[in-house]
Amino acid sequence: MFGRPMHRQVALLSTAQALFQTGSVLVMTVGGLAGGAIAASPSLATLPIATMFLGTALATFPASMWMERVGRRVGFFAGALLGTLGALLAAAGIWTESLALLALGTMLFGSYQGFAQFYRFAAGEVADESFRPRAISLVLAGGVVAAFTGPWLARIGGPLLQPDYLGSFLLLALVSAGAAGLLLGLRVPAAVAPPAGLGSVPMLRPWRVIVTQPTYLVALFGAATGFGVMVLAMTATPIAMVHHQHHLADASAVIQVHVLGMFLPSFFTGSLIARFGVLQVMFAGVGLFLGHVLITLTGTGFYSFAVALTLLGVGWNFLYIGGTTLLTGTYHPAEKGRAQATNDLTIFAVGLLCSLAAAALLHAVGWQMLNLLLLPWLAAAAAALLWLGWRQRNQAAGVAAG
Repeated sequence: MFGRPMHRQVALLSTAQALFQTGSVLVMTVGGLAGGAIAASPSLATLPIATMFLGTALATFPASMWMERVGRRVGFFAGALLGTLGALLAAAGIWTESLALLALGTMLFGSYQGFAQFYRFAAGEVADESFRPRAISLVLAGGVVAAFTGPWLARIGGPLLQPDYLGSFLLLALVSAGAAGLLLGLRVPAAVAPPAGLGSVPMLRPWRVIVTQPTYLVALFGAATGFGVMVLAMTATPIAMVHHQHHLADASAVIQVHVLGMFLPSFFTGSLIARFGVLQVMFAGVGLFLGHVLITLTGTGFYSFAVALTLLGVGWNFLYIGGTTLLTGTYHPAEKGRAQATNDLTIFAVGLLCSLAAAALLHAVGWQMLNLLLLPWLAAAAAALLWLGWRQRNQAAGVAAG
């Protein structure tokens, strides 16, 4: 498996993903609780999570453009250093009981995420065409490790030092520094063969032409739906569970099974896409999100949270990997910077809005109604996928008839 250079590079990216995602899951697990402990209002509890996504949204486009000039290795290394600095600032915010400093620290960690989100695209760049869907899946599968390490570090770090959660963010700094060292070994080729159907000597197209392609728009909307719905529910979960008399250990366990649901399917999602088609897998992801909403209506016991969040995780996996795979066929290698950055900037802007809304919605309408409000969004995503499938079938029929 790892005898060829591209396989070794995918393994390195998968490990880097595991380290980065460990930190992200840690912040998602304790960020709202840490914020709530020092915030003046319950509606501000998820501010540290929201600023993490703000950092990602602000960094994504500059990170992509900068890596076009300096390469993936330098960019990914710099991103991990930003994560280390951000974790230390967040720890200082907890120590001084400053919500603003905690939020600034998580914003810098979000900038690290802005770089790390390109790991999956880097996997597509080191892999050949036949291995590309599986390479993307395998990199995201690094998050399986994070399903165990993220909640575990959050749980042991919470009471490790006083005040609570100080230890969690110091552990986050160590993980981010380890990722920086690992990424020094990355080697990504300067160019790869263009995606099938785009020509061997492509002419650069205007940005507007790239991002208004129907396939690009549906890929973006599908991935943004997967990310936004997941962030909204996942951000609200620890706070909702504590509100319903569950302990931090219970909330950590639910986040753990959720993250397993997010990343464990990555070992076979690429194969499912190859066998059934990317649109079918994305549509299944919407169906799993619907299952999540229905399960939340069964109550607020531990198992209702655990089953619902597991379905939420698998649904995210199908939509996010599916959207990424669909997107890679819409641009030339020379256009990847703008195309990928626009995609991820939009996705994390949606994540920012959803993380900001999570605490306020939870406080205003409660856990179950918060999830019911997702139904119109899911209906729109399903309609977009059905429309693109219908359009592609008509185009194929037209080509066959001609």
